[in-house]
Amino acid sequence: QVQLVDAGGGLVQAGGSLRLSCAASGRTFSPYYMGWFRQAPGKEREFVAAITWSGDNTYYVQSVRGRFTVSRDSAKNTLYLQMNSLKPEDTAVYYCAAKQRGPAYYYSSIFYDYWGQGTQVTVSS
Repeated sequence: QVQLVDAGGGLVQAGGSLRLSCAASGRTFSPYYMGWFRQAPGKEREFVAAITWSGDNTYYVQSVRGRFTVSRDSAKNTLYLQMNSLKPEDTAVYYCAAKQRGPAYYYSSIFYDYWGQGTQVTVSS
């Protein structure tokens, strides 16, 4: 069984930065994609970013492109999300997730197999 542990959330002013991390543990870990999703109060969970575990490809939702960077350290089994120029509308609980199969549907939460517990990001105006 794979376990994912999110960390790094917090309270930051608009324009600030945060770096989220997601540590994976358990049986041999070799997903096709790792992704970040977020869920704001009263809204559905939405795709934020994804990366192939090989590191060859990254994907972003348009609203974060140019501000967020997804990366991974395969030796440490850790996923990262560097978030810069944060906006109040980025406020949400952020979840990391692992998708075992590829290559389709990296943006769809229903196809991800394992999830972290979530970490709260709050951006004040």
